[in-house]
Amino acid sequence: MVNFKINDRALSAPKGTTILDAAQKAGIPIPHLCFLKEINEIAACRMCVVEIEGVDRLVPACNTEVLEGMVIRTNSPRVRQARKTNLRLILSQHSSNCTTCVRSGYCELQKLSHDLNIHFQPYDVQPERSRVDLSVPIVREASKCIKCMRCVQVCDKVQGMHIWDVAGTGSRTTVDVSYNRYLKNTACVFCGQCVTHCPTGALTVRDDTNKVLRALADPEITTVVQVAPAVRVAWAEVFGVVNKNKQVPVGKLVAALKRLGFDYVFDTNFTADLTIMEEGSEFIQRFTHRGKYRWPMFTSCCPGWVRFLKTEFPDYTGNLSTAKSPQQMFGAVAKSYFAEKMGIDPHKLCVVSIMPCSAKKAESELPTMRDACGDRDVDVVLTTREMVRLFRSDCIVPSDLAEEPFDSPLGTGTGAAVIFGATGGVMDAALRSAYYLVTGENPDPDAFTAVRGNKPWKEAVFSIPGAGEIRVAVVSGLGNTRKLMKALESGQGRYDFVEVMACPGGCAGGGGQPIHDGEELAGKREDALWKLDQKATIRFSHENPEIQSLYQEFLERPLGKKSHHLLHTDHTTWEVVEKGIWLDSN
Repeated sequence: MVNFKINDRALSAPKGTTILDAAQKAGIPIPHLCFLKEINEIAACRMCVVEIEGVDRLVPACNTEVLEGMVIRTNSPRVRQARKTNLRLILSQHSSNCTTCVRSGYCELQKLSHDLNIHFQPYDVQPERSRVDLSVPIVREASKCIKCMRCVQVCDKVQGMHIWDVAGTGSRTTVDVSYNRYLKNTACVFCGQCVTHCPTGALTVRDDTNKVLRALADPEITTVVQVAPAVRVAWAEVFGVVNKNKQVPVGKLVAALKRLGFDYVFDTNFTADLTIMEEGSEFIQRFTHRGKYRWPMFTSCCPGWVRFLKTEFPDYTGNLSTAKSPQQMFGAVAKSYFAEKMGIDPHKLCVVSIMPCSAKKAESELPTMRDACGDRDVDVVLTTREMVRLFRSDCIVPSDLAEEPFDSPLGTGTGAAVIFGATGGVMDAALRSAYYLVTGENPDPDAFTAVRGNKPWKEAVFSIPGAGEIRVAVVSGLGNTRKLMKALESGQGRYDFVEVMACPGGCAGGGGQPIHDGEELAGKREDALWKLDQKATIRFSHENPEIQSLYQEFLERPLGKKSHHLLHTDHTTWEVVEKGIWLDSN
């Protein structure tokens, strides 16, 4: 331990602790912009500078360690003036059109300007010119970039994709797509982790809310919306809507979507259960005919992961489950079974998804996702943040609304479905039903807890009577995924079934979720999802009564002819080319 003083307070901390860490633990705020613990500690913004007695220059608190006897001032006149000057210099290259910026209200630069009482700008403002490309889900506005390097470091250190880099020199230095490329011409998987870690509006997810508003306003269009599992544990963070059990009441979300004008509000949990029926059956079929397939079988629910595999490890594309993601299964079922059941022209049915994910926008645009009626199965994908913006623009206060249930027949989900939003959830749910499909009996729903938890790479071996031992792995975050794939290539990793989620923590930490700067809330959201599973009346996908009715009335059986047409896809029939668009190889 070392002893020191901050603002005349005697403190102590373990040797190696930074001034910023020590101050935060003592409840002493020090402003900062670029800092991300263990990811971006490069002191680029100089907003965290402090004064140390006996040291001539100001030092950055984020990467300066406390030393024995150190006397620190965090808010001396010299420090205040330096911070204001540094911030004004940053603002001189920033487009400060806050009223039309999507990050207005939760922008760290905006907040810091307010906190430091910046109310005039003595320097000429010369923001970088922006080239906005709306053909991809991730949008970069160079005029709002403050060169903090967060996007570069997150993409490099966490996801291992190396999409962003420093470009130019001197006063022309900026952050841009690496190797002078357009984003659409890169291997970017559109996970959105760069967006959730950007402190300003320089990186955002493409806004598609106007498409939804046009559909809602068209009297000839029937609008259907589905809500993903991970959305329900995050959307209310912005509104502070919780009930006495500290659970987010999903009924208020349904009511708010109804208030927006949607004709039908459904639950993606329904098609999460459907995914388990198809993917679980597919795994058992492969596992009992091992010689016909290459191993392991990979889950295919995460479009970021699918794109990663096809660009980085294309030889393993055939290992992917052919089952579509729950989002795409929903669109296909809505524009076939539901449209037929309700007597609706599928060409006049607009299917909207509310997803925690930015990569889902790209998935819905794939040329292979048009199986129901020839149109796109899912017409528009909105992130959780976009949905919240729609509520605010319509002056909807969810806490004032009475809870409403999801509509039927695509609105019933099980505990196995809700955990799709947590890393390990797809694997857990699939094993529950795979056990039943082989033995005809339900296992203990908590028999597969080894695949749960926040550990980024989990391994386990489970025994299913009649099938034998199944070796599984669960991984989240593309940096960890690359390590797993390298282990498979070298023969060090041997598995039968592998679940991969592109975002750390799975969908709960997706690139479309609410942003809380400096906080990683995926773990808390995951915990909430597992608790919802524990409290669910039905915890097995194969016991969902509406899934049973769907097969009886329409699909006939898992892996049947109609199921294959609507609910499965061939991942080899499309590719990513230099022009950056999805192509059908046929």
